[in-house]
Order: sequence, then structure tokens, then C-alpha cells
Amino acid sequence: MKRIWLLFSQAVTVFVAAYFVVATLQPEWLGRVATRSGAGIALLEAPATPVLQPVAGSFSAAARKAAPAVVSINTSKEVRHPRSNDPWYQFFFGDQGSQAQAGLGSGVIVSPDGYVLTNNHVVEGADEIEVTLTDSRRTRARVIGTDPDTDLAILKIELDKLPVIVLGNSDGLSVGDRVLAIGNPFGVGQTVTSGIVSALGRSQLGINTFENFIQTDAAINPGNSGGALVDVNGNLMGVNTAIYSRSGGSMGIGFAIPVSTARLVLDGIVKDGQVTRGWIGVEPNELSPELAETFGVKATDGVIITGVLQDGPAAQAGMRPGDVIVRVDGRNVRNVPELLSAVAALRPGTASAFDVRRGDKSVDLRIQPGARPRPQQRKR
Repeated sequence: MKRIWLLFSQAVTVFVAAYFVVATLQPEWLGRVATRSGAGIALLEAPATPVLQPVAGSFSAAARKAAPAVVSINTSKEVRHPRSNDPWYQFFFGDQGSQAQAGLGSGVIVSPDGYVLTNNHVVEGADEIEVTLTDSRRTRARVIGTDPDTDLAILKIELDKLPVIVLGNSDGLSVGDRVLAIGNPFGVGQTVTSGIVSALGRSQLGINTFENFIQTDAAINPGNSGGALVDVNGNLMGVNTAIYSRSGGSMGIGFAIPVSTARLVLDGIVKDGQVTRGWIGVEPNELSPELAETFGVKATDGVIITGVLQDGPAAQAGMRPGDVIVRVDGRNVRNVPELLSAVAALRPGTASAFDVRRGDKSVDLRIQPGARPRPQQRKR
């Protein structure tokens, strides 16, 4: 036993001695390169790796693929004092004229034809819109159309050889998937942040009329609005829109509009100049025990209708206040946002099936939806 221990000790001693000799005379054999700085200081450097070879766990390939298609948007509009036309105001304060108000946001080039997706609130009311690409090219953009219901807008720029993002399948996202947010926060320049999909189908946030947000903890800050949320392959999953914050900066709760929604808005605006959605003329409310008791409803799931527009599509089909809509065209509805989305997806003029609970009975209605009235522009 003593002899074996002696042999082991000698072997370890020889190995350590050999290691120090190699590390001193031939460090490159150990993956380290000996060099000297400009001041003559001995240093060790890691061996050079190919530039295009990504480090394990890096998202550089996804960023390189998507980032060129994400642009910075600068807007300006002339703002006058609300009383600037009042003679008394002019008498005491003179003609104050107008002041330029600047805005900042991001956008995503989705077509080589020059179509850019962004948020409606980024460009709303702007007199001038300037788009800056990552290659430093600048150009004026014009608004093709906006959709305040989803807070999306479509711009058009006239440039050649545009970088275009690849549209992904946002319906295939799962909670926990890794995503990157790309935009121009606070105007510091294009920035890439990473996180995961924290939740899907977020609604009832009071941000938009139609809400089906992707929630992420990737850092999104002011200026990121309209930027890209991409997967690890660099494909567009959503358009960054809003954050929950008490400080004005990122607190790890950001929201993006799914690319599936953005694509419908893009097609509708480019083809028809606006997004056409179904509308049946009802006042929906969440089904609460109090409302169920008031209207004598036995249903426990669905959306209760507390008002029906006279001569509207629903009224003409026989819908009444107190009816509970359970399914629309075979799609279950559990809350008001789901009902709004289901009805909006219907084709105006084409009758669709509505499964309704009336009292303790089931009623099948065929409603021919009309076109949803276009909302008024919001003032900011």
C-alpha cells in the first residue's frame, strides 16, 4: 500500500512539473497565447475564434438577422396654445406662435416594397415622420393607414435594397420561449434585450379595444414602441407596444401585439384602406352572479348581453337583453375581450352561428354581422 501511494505521489509531481513547463514555454498548447502589452506587461490571451462562429448560448445570429429591419422613427408636429386665437390672450401674451413637439419610436420593415409596421400612438397626429435605418439612411415616411383598435399603423418609405424581417408564427409561441426585443429606447440607438415569453393572450388591460398581447420580461422602454419582438431564429413574433411601469422604465412586464394580428391589419389597410371587422350591435358585460340573478340566467359561463341596439344585426336576429353568448361560430367565449375578438373576426354580411343561453334554455341564433364603425381618433 505504501508503495502504491509513493508511485501516485511521484506521478502527480511529474504531471504538475510538466504542466508548469508547458504553460511557461508553450502556453498555446493549453489554448492560451502569451503576449506582451504596449507597456511590456506579460499577458495571456484566449485563442482567436472565427467572427461568424457564435458562442454557445449566444443570440447574435438572431440579432444579426432581425436588427437591420428594425428602424428608428422620429416624428414632429406643430403645437399651439389652446387659447392662442383668443384676442385677450394675444393682448396680454402676444402671438406665441407654434412649437414643434418631437416624438420617438421604432418600426419594422415587413416588405421590400417599403411597408413599415409600427404603433398608432407613435405616429398619431404627426406632421412629419422620419425613418432612420441601421445603415444610417434617412427618409420621410407617409402613413398608409392606422388601426386605433389594435394600436397599429402602416407606413411606407421609398428606398431601394431594404432589409426585410421574416414573419414568424406567433400562434406557435409557448410560455417560457426565449425572445428578443429590438428597438431604440430613449433614443440611445438600436438596442437588443432578451427575455422569455411570460404569458400569452393577455387582455382586459385597458390599452386597446382588441387585446391579445404577448407578455415578456425582455426589457422594453420608451422608444421601443413599434419595435420587434423576435424568436431565437430572428423571426418576427410581435410588435412591442406597451409596458407596465411605475417609474417610466422597464420593470420586466412588457406587451407585444402578435404578428398574426399585425398581418391581418397590414392586409386590411393595404387592400381596403382600413381594417373591416364584424359588428352585431350589443352591449356585453362579464357574467357576474348579480347580473345572472337580475336577468334570471342559469348559465355560469359566457358573456351576458345587457343591451341590444334597436334594428342592429343582433336585434334583427332575435337577441334580447339577458341573453348569454356562449359560442360564436363554434368558438367558445368566456369574457368580453374574447367576444369582441370573435365577432370582429366574422365577415360582414355573412350569417354566423351564435350559441346563446336564455334563462334555462339554449337558443341558436343566426346573426348577419355588419361592419364595425370606425372609431374616432384619440386625442393625446
